[in-house]
Amino acid sequence: MPDEERTSVSGRTWAAVAMGLVLFAAWLMGHPGDGVDPAGSGGQPAAGSADRPPQVYAPHLPLPDSKPVRVDIASIGLHAGIVERGLLNGAVDPPPYSTPDVAGWFRGGPAPGAAGAALLVGHVDTETRPAVFYGLSTVTPGAEVEIQRADGSVAEFTVEGVEVVDKDHFSADRVYGAGTRPELRLITCGGTFDQEKRAYSANVVVFAALTGSHQD
Repeated sequence: MPDEERTSVSGRTWAAVAMGLVLFAAWLMGHPGDGVDPAGSGGQPAAGSADRPPQVYAPHLPLPDSKPVRVDIASIGLHAGIVERGLLNGAVDPPPYSTPDVAGWFRGGPAPGAAGAALLVGHVDTETRPAVFYGLSTVTPGAEVEIQRADGSVAEFTVEGVEVVDKDHFSADRVYGAGTRPELRLITCGGTFDQEKRAYSANVVVFAALTGSHQD
């Protein structure tokens, strides 16, 4: 695997952290596996967009902070544990390839269900097999995403849009911005795979909004 690309995060504001997330997106694209095409879709897992998807759902009352422990997207058969990820030496510390079947929650941002945009990241593949977010590109608007939380609650999100964001046009404000509306972003590799560079050209980004909750 190539060496990780890292960036310095000098402040504690979300804007500063977002810059680290931009580089993490580049890290994801620069650390693929053996070139498995996401969802077998010929390198084009979803339609891109110059703007964020429209906010289809009315703002839902934010939930209290609670750590996420599991993500379930029944429509694509995704059921995975969630591990916390932070910063390492001033850069985002991604999920390790030794545990490709788990997603990572960036604990420097909001918890899923709380106000703002929570971030879940995961690999699309490894050198030998598909990883946790291999099927993420097949998610469709209207799909349900459930996040089980440490307090016993389940935050219910509904997908509003799916985009392929080219690495040359990756905007932290667009991808991570949400204001106080409780939202969720799920991110993995996408676009085309360059065998020589061992890198994907883009990221798949799923935009979802909190639409309900229940106790598990």
